[in-house]
Amino acid sequence: MSDTNGSTSHDERTPTLSTVLRCCSAVAATPARLLRPRRADQALLAGLTSADPPPASNAVKLTVLAQASMKVPKTIVAEGVRSLRELPLTMAAFLIEHPKARFLVDPALCSGVHDRVIPELPFPIPFLVSPDKPVLGLADALAARDVDGADIDFVIPTHLHWDHISGLLELPVTVPIRLPAAEHDWALSGPHAPIGVARGPLRERTFELFDLDGPPVLTFPRSKDLFGDGSVLLVDLAGHTPGSIGVLLAVDDGTRVLLAGDSVWSRLQIDLIREKAPMPGLLFDNDRDAAFATIHRLHALPAGIEVIAGHDLDAVTARAARN
Repeated sequence: MSDTNGSTSHDERTPTLSTVLRCCSAVAATPARLLRPRRADQALLAGLTSADPPPASNAVKLTVLAQASMKVPKTIVAEGVRSLRELPLTMAAFLIEHPKARFLVDPALCSGVHDRVIPELPFPIPFLVSPDKPVLGLADALAARDVDGADIDFVIPTHLHWDHISGLLELPVTVPIRLPAAEHDWALSGPHAPIGVARGPLRERTFELFDLDGPPVLTFPRSKDLFGDGSVLLVDLAGHTPGSIGVLLAVDDGTRVLLAGDSVWSRLQIDLIREKAPMPGLLFDNDRDAAFATIHRLHALPAGIEVIAGHDLDAVTARAARN
């Protein structure tokens, strides 16, 4: 692991004109894909195998911290779904308690996120992604569980989009961020932040960078055993962003839970093997082919793995009911 600094300037957001042009291109590409969605790659599916995760000698407690909600047209979440209905989504953080550490996966939102973070995003992105009000800030969500920000040992974002790291503003700056090196370099290198990344919450932070240098786990090609006991396995979900990861947990209720970040927004995509419609997929998926391949890997998971996408209201609510 290595330490580095996330200091950035306020001029690093993606230029507005470039973003507007990308939005127009994404909108233009969407109607055809709603009628003829991308087909599943049957050869890829046939070639996937599943490697058993290592036995877990410890278990973790998983607590869902639901923070906000929003609604989007169902037809853009999974292309080809012909529906006029809106799909409710959520934004949530996940508190993990291991015998050796207490940490957060996706410290999602701070209080006042509409004023403190979202203005960093270039026009018209704020109008596409802003959650409904009110928003429960991370500090308040933790306090409701009798946890203080100083009690958090580290955080693991599944990726560095704004809605998965804004809660850092309510954690002590001494709390490190554990992150794949590929994700750090993608989000923080270069003069402009990628679309969807707000660098403000990452300023003055310590990063502990790692590579996924472990063996295949389930249908995923690379992994990292965080504690060496099989209880927290980081797996490769690259595509949505270059360093997107999933967090596979051996939970103390006997279940195996995969926190899947934004590799999908809804279970619907896994069941149908569908990527997001071009609007918004062309904006927020860094590598559409890799992201689609990851959806295939999620579809091919063995029975018994509970997948929780970061914005899937049904999955998050079902797990929260077990807290």
